[in-house]
Amino acid sequence: MLVDLINQFSADDLNQATQKKETLGKDDFLRLLVTQLKNQDPLEPMKNEDFIAQLATFNSLEQMINLNKQFASLLTLQQMTQASALIDKQVAYYDADGKEVSGTVTSVELTGSMVPQLNVGGVLIDVTEVVAIWSSN
Repeated sequence: MLVDLINQFSADDLNQATQKKETLGKDDFLRLLVTQLKNQDPLEPMKNEDFIAQLATFNSLEQMINLNKQFASLLTLQQMTQASALIDKQVAYYDADGKEVSGTVTSVELTGSMVPQLNVGGVLIDVTEVVAIWSSN
């Protein structure tokens, strides 16, 4: 079913759809379906069962995309919670020169990459760069 749909989609359309990204999304799937409907043989139109199966596949794809977005949000929230537990803690990390640096975490910031960054003495470091943690008391 889906293979038939992709086979009926022209190579140029497929290249254009995937030129900017590595995988097909729900908009690409709908374009494939519409192209298949436009180019179907009028003497042998798509069976209702095939059409329903393709719509069910589209629905599953859309649900997986939404679930993936929710998991990404949950991961970011969990990372922020874990990083915020380091506020007022003393941490050590290696700077760009390989020298060990330590300082107190004063805040946590969420950067454009959606990865929490620890503010240690005015320097933002990734949580994964921390090599030691101890209480600043």
